[in-house]
Amino acid sequence: MSEINLHTEAIELLKQLIAMPSFSKEEEGTAAILFEFLKKQGISCAQTGNNIYAKNLHYDSTKPSILLNSHHDTVKPNKGYRLNPFEPIEKEGKLFGLGSNDAGGCLVSLLAAFIHFYKKENLAYNLVLAASAEEEISGFNGIEKVLPELGPIAFGIVGEPTRMEMAVAERGLMVIDCIAPGKAGHAARKEGENALYNAIDDINWIRNYSFERVSELLGASSLTVTVIETANKQHNVVPAQCQFVLDARVNELYGFEEVIAILKQHLKSNIIPRSMRMRSTAIALDHPLVKAGTHLGKGHYGSPTTSDKALMPFPTLKMGPGDSARSHTADEYIFVNEIKEGINTYIELLEQIL
Repeated sequence: MSEINLHTEAIELLKQLIAMPSFSKEEEGTAAILFEFLKKQGISCAQTGNNIYAKNLHYDSTKPSILLNSHHDTVKPNKGYRLNPFEPIEKEGKLFGLGSNDAGGCLVSLLAAFIHFYKKENLAYNLVLAASAEEEISGFNGIEKVLPELGPIAFGIVGEPTRMEMAVAERGLMVIDCIAPGKAGHAARKEGENALYNAIDDINWIRNYSFERVSELLGASSLTVTVIETANKQHNVVPAQCQFVLDARVNELYGFEEVIAILKQHLKSNIIPRSMRMRSTAIALDHPLVKAGTHLGKGHYGSPTTSDKALMPFPTLKMGPGDSARSHTADEYIFVNEIKEGINTYIELLEQIL
């Protein structure tokens, strides 16, 4: 397929994906669109759950493989939308629609690059494509479900909007439920032990705590309280329990277990992590992928946001068209030229390795 046709097909596919609602766990429609698109291109593909995957025509199990991955689920539309989030509108060089920037533009660009190399023989690596589900909720039926179907992977590219710069490291995310204890009593008689006050003491410690080890790429780890509540519905009852939620963004210099140990040492609250799956990741600056990107003039940085990169047990480079600042915003859009640049850059990057 010619370069012009690759660009055109990718943009038309993205318009189809925008028009089909694909909230996390509800991606059946976009999965079907992707499956049919690949079949139309003469590409053999398969499906597990709502994940679509394919391997290059001359796949050789004796060779290492490179994974090309992005997701086709979206968040629900921001309440500030003025445009129809499911109507792909192209104007002033922009393509508007829910999921256009995060991460539809990345997905169709990676898919176009996969098509470019699909029939080529004597490649140094296999190419494996995975369009995954449930990324926006870090669900168990997304990339983790499809990885066992793909065979051994040496390294990968994760398509997320980075303005085609190289996100070589990524903070880990741990959501923690903190339960401050107390003892119920009558507010008028100042009975009991106020769990809310105990929670406030812990929150003040969290607010003022600074992690010592600061990453050159990711900066300092951070703790942010995002939710607080008690079960009380009566104004005159001293709460016996207060729960708050802690958002922990952890650099590569701390393990989750160490963060938990620090919290348990200093807080009165009971500390319960919801998951310890989304760990910090980094790819070496002398990795062939990063060196190839540097050769193309691309810069590198550490990303404060998490992605499915955290769930992959091999080195990955997060890189894609679009801008993370537009993700989850009202009237989300991507520039059409960003998609064209994304396709060309992915191809140029892979040509240096394949």
